[in-house]
Amino acid sequence: MTIGKKLKDLRKKKGINENREISQYEVADKLGIQRGRYNSWENDIAKPRTGMINKLADFFEVNPNYLLGYEEHSIPEWATEEDKRDFKKMLESGEPVLFDGVPIEGEARQRVIDVLTGMFWESKKNKKD
Repeated sequence: MTIGKKLKDLRKKKGINENREISQYEVADKLGIQRGRYNSWENDIAKPRTGMINKLADFFEVNPNYLLGYEEHSIPEWATEEDKRDFKKMLESGEPVLFDGVPIEGEARQRVIDVLTGMFWESKKNKKD
């Protein structure tokens, strides 16, 4: 699931909790940004930067890792706190994913991140063994 889909779902769920639909305007106002910027995130036109990921997570009361597509259950049992910190840093780097100088976006980007996730944990395990 893309970050935009997650944001949209979270906004709608937050509205259910408050017995009304929360608008993009309200979310943007709480974050101190323009609605157009927030709209571009929900529609996967742009991606929020790391600092804004944390603000979004606070607003929606979720772990920032959820927004980044990093699920807690994917952490190997043997991973140390340092390993987890390294992994989080890798995911939050905000660097564009490129192929031959062209940005990879949307679902293709998420697939690349999923592969990198597997490679990251495999490499860490190999170093420990």
